[in-house]
Amino acid sequence: MGFETTRRGLLAGGAGLMLALTLPIGRGRAQVTVAGPFAPNAFIRIGTDDLVTVMSKHLEMGQGPYTGLATLVAEELDADWAQMRAEGAPADDKLYANLAFGAQGTGGSTAIANSFMQMRKAGAAARAMLVAAAAQEWGVPAAEITVKAGVVAHPGSGKTSGFGALSAAAASQPVPEDPPVKAPADFVLIGKDRPKLDTKAKTDGSAQFALDVYRDGMLTVVVAHPPKFGATVASFDDKDALAVKGVQMVRQIPSGVAVYATNTYAALKGRDALQVNWDESKAETRGSAELFEAFTKAAQAGGTTVEEQGDLAAFTGAAKTLEAEYHFPYLAHAPMEPLDAVIEVKGGKAELWYGCQFPAFDRPTVAATLGVPVEDVQINVLLAGGSFGRRAQGSAHLAAEAAAVAKAAGADGTFKLLWTREDDIRGGYYRPLTVHRFRAGLDDAGKIIAWENIVANQSIMMGTPMEPMLQGGPDSTSFEGSTGLPYILGAKRIGWARMESPVSVLWWRSVGHTHTAYAVETFLDQVLEAAGKDPVAGRLELLPPEATRERGVIEKVAEISGWTGRTRDGKGYGVAYTKSFGTYVAQVAEVQDMGGVPRVTKVWCAVDCGIAVNPNVIRAQIEGGIGYALGTALHNHISLAPGGEVEQSNFHDYPMLRISEMPAVEVAIIASEADPTGIGEPGVPPLGPAMANAWRALTGRAQNVLPFGGATS
Repeated sequence: MGFETTRRGLLAGGAGLMLALTLPIGRGRAQVTVAGPFAPNAFIRIGTDDLVTVMSKHLEMGQGPYTGLATLVAEELDADWAQMRAEGAPADDKLYANLAFGAQGTGGSTAIANSFMQMRKAGAAARAMLVAAAAQEWGVPAAEITVKAGVVAHPGSGKTSGFGALSAAAASQPVPEDPPVKAPADFVLIGKDRPKLDTKAKTDGSAQFALDVYRDGMLTVVVAHPPKFGATVASFDDKDALAVKGVQMVRQIPSGVAVYATNTYAALKGRDALQVNWDESKAETRGSAELFEAFTKAAQAGGTTVEEQGDLAAFTGAAKTLEAEYHFPYLAHAPMEPLDAVIEVKGGKAELWYGCQFPAFDRPTVAATLGVPVEDVQINVLLAGGSFGRRAQGSAHLAAEAAAVAKAAGADGTFKLLWTREDDIRGGYYRPLTVHRFRAGLDDAGKIIAWENIVANQSIMMGTPMEPMLQGGPDSTSFEGSTGLPYILGAKRIGWARMESPVSVLWWRSVGHTHTAYAVETFLDQVLEAAGKDPVAGRLELLPPEATRERGVIEKVAEISGWTGRTRDGKGYGVAYTKSFGTYVAQVAEVQDMGGVPRVTKVWCAVDCGIAVNPNVIRAQIEGGIGYALGTALHNHISLAPGGEVEQSNFHDYPMLRISEMPAVEVAIIASEADPTGIGEPGVPPLGPAMANAWRALTGRAQNVLPFGGATS
């Protein structure tokens, strides 16, 4: 999806002890409205204490929007970094829509990209209003007033003021319709390392997550979900559950059977005592081996063409043809904070507290479930302990379940819905199980003259409220990264076979690129080796001359890693390149053989994400993405036993990367004046193929089935 960084958001002013504003979208003259200090309706609040609070329209789940958006505002406001704060904006599509989606939500690494100009304009407008207020109060021309590090000054008269003393007067000033912003050469904060704004609160325990919310009379609720995907409740016996001390009631809801209790322990014990008979007539009863068999046959059949260039008859003239097949398992997101939410229903209105990633979907879902107007549903967006796509639910199933829990109670009340780690790991909404089939043809000179890639997996978007975004076309998230490659590959065809299963699937950090990058970059590496080409030089040869940003990251990672070839000093070296979410990334992995198991000792990464708003956050996201991808490639898979039940349940059999397994990481950020692009996800895709290419260079063994630690099919 595209977006315009020059598009303006909605602008409204505020009064009282703060200044609140956003920028108008396609409007004429901006209007000033009143907003109280405890119910801001905009992006910026300036208190009498000089503190500037930025209302983040993007969920903070560890990827840094609180810090990034505050940096954009502070830059144009000319604030001091020490006075900046951030909070999650409440659910409100009109004020806080993601300009990439047209609705409020966080995902696709769009937080900074879609907000870049919007938040800068908001900061510039606030600055202009403070300057106008000072000019009026001091009786001097506005052009003679300066703002630096949070101080408004008139050098000629020596008068100075902080923001707070001017905020009430500034709120009555006309709102600039299109305030000018700085040129990159004038940036003071953008491009500089800054500590994340939420680190202190997360360190001292004052940060608020849904688990920290307690309301008077609140009941804790856990739900017994079907053990097989697609199964439903046939009947249940709650006698033993109700006998557990603290259990207040048991109710059937659309997603299962809910147990309500005065505390978490009682709720879990009550659920353990519950007896449920499940109707499995529409359930998935195939195991992983059967699913892979079906998906493989579909890939072999060729699928539907989603990209085509030239004539694949070129294969008949190939001097050498290479083929490969890749199997990727279902993957759980496994964030440190499993799903949870607090909902309070009172007098026909509902208020919720949780790490809500897509308020645009969740708010109307709650309203429809409860049968109340959307405006009577308030969502307070709290911090989330990770997500990696798990809370970005097109189906809004968590919000629907919370609302169903409240509705089934039959009376007003407050309810904390909790998913355990086992609920999370076994609860579906996985990265889709995927099969890739490849073939490539080389001529006598080792030039690639034909390329075919068939992808078979389930669609994430079809059958959800997001399907209209596809405009009748195929679900590109299923094969993105297989299409639109920058390499010159001769005649080529990319096919997609859409598979069906009751197993629920969802985006997973970097979505389709997680498997396409691995498959494309490892197969390409084998093809280049067969052609007698170096992995770095071979990739550069395949790029057209105008592919400068692609070349930039590949050449840079080769430089910082001291690339000399596939092996040296008993270690293997592998390179991989991907472009995802508008960001160009190349990585080199250094691998040792530890008794038949790969040990990644160092990773070099070059990244071009446009203007680097905060290099500290960029490096952190690349490092975190590398760790997340490495743990997954080494250890993780969700497998279904024959009959359809998930075999994994917690971190003992779905392990996270240990700190002792984390390699040293060196990140080079390419200097750029291009508009910022995403960074939360692009660090993930290249790691797996870079590691696999290094492992094959070292051992001669290609890893076409993930994870490395065990077969999944």
